[in-house]
Amino acid sequence: MDAREIVLDILMDIEINGTFSNMALTKALKKNQFEDKQTRAFVSRLAEGVTESKITLDYIVNQYSKTKINKCKPMIRTLLRMGAYQIMYMDAVPDHAAVGESVKLARKHGFSGLSGFVNGVLRTIARNKKQIVYPNQEKDPVRYASVRYSMPEWLVEKFVSDYGEQAMQIIKGCFLDRPTTIRINTCKTDKETLRNMLVDAGIEVLDGDYDEAALKIRRYDFIRKVPGYKKGLFTVQDESSMCAVRAAKIKPGDIVMDVCAAPGGKTTAAAEYLQGDGHIYSMDVSMDKLSLIEENVERLGFSNVTISAHDATKPFDVPDADVVIADVPCSGLGIIGRKNDIKYRLEPDGIKSLVTLQKEILENISGYVKRGGTLLYSTCTINKSENEENVEWFLKEHPEYSLEQMRLFLPGKDTCDGFFFAVLKRG
Repeated sequence: MDAREIVLDILMDIEINGTFSNMALTKALKKNQFEDKQTRAFVSRLAEGVTESKITLDYIVNQYSKTKINKCKPMIRTLLRMGAYQIMYMDAVPDHAAVGESVKLARKHGFSGLSGFVNGVLRTIARNKKQIVYPNQEKDPVRYASVRYSMPEWLVEKFVSDYGEQAMQIIKGCFLDRPTTIRINTCKTDKETLRNMLVDAGIEVLDGDYDEAALKIRRYDFIRKVPGYKKGLFTVQDESSMCAVRAAKIKPGDIVMDVCAAPGGKTTAAAEYLQGDGHIYSMDVSMDKLSLIEENVERLGFSNVTISAHDATKPFDVPDADVVIADVPCSGLGIIGRKNDIKYRLEPDGIKSLVTLQKEILENISGYVKRGGTLLYSTCTINKSENEENVEWFLKEHPEYSLEQMRLFLPGKDTCDGFFFAVLKRG
């Protein structure tokens, strides 16, 4: 298939079926085994870029289209976004190719009658791309930020409410290009051995900024094809998450419970600290996600992990633990740059429901921590109601616990994901 047609399939899967963008892209990349790295990179860049920049692209199209984009048929809407993204953001693609290939796809998929419309709108954008008028930042800063960073206005307002003058730095930071962070499996290799293996394969390798077990990599094709992946010498995990597990001070012999464990990053990090002595009960509510935990545990070579499906708001039939890890379901506001459709799926009421769920999980698991043990609470969001306010609520409800450590990582300030964790000690 033509690369643009593959992207069209990905974007239509997202648009029509509501498929998460990372899942739609992964499915397409597995289906189409690209021999040419450039083609694969083009598909990823265009699919991810259109998804991430949807609000901006719609704003641009609407300036030059008599029919507003939300009134267009889904196929035409998608083709206009694809063409506009190539014109605005992909310098290596000639404007005539971005326009012409979009028109061809319209005709190929039965929209010959609208091919002239697609042609006219995209050609006009190409002619005027340096003269596009954006909202005035001084007069309407929320609208400006929404359009320039393709973020719903209510979400911009929430960042401003939570972080004031720091909000724009955070919003910009969400979309900075960052390397992939991997955690070295210290039970199988060491940093220098793995680094040399990756460098020999032509991969750019940098040290992590916060954790000794972290490396950052660029210029690789597909993570599963990176040397050492299949042998379990490393796994993908952000440094913020590594710091959280390290802060729990897991040691050999501990009983560890990971209650929202998929895909298994914290479970396997905990297993490394156990050094084969102790046990982990790793669980998740979704049976579908258990295979992800199983795959990572097996690949990294840990045998002291029991994996099961369980709802973290319901009682467990497992021993009390020295450490309970609760990386709870959250709004994901710390990773909107990596999961670029989260921002479109969120609603204020949905966040309120998540806060309620988080409290239910905390309430349920609080009794499974041994006296003197540790509860690690974490999220991949920077929303205060899910983070600091939940911790404050929990400590009021459970005076037997005390706060040992709390840390917030912010996009634009820190070089990792937006992330929050609190280490709570049971007396």
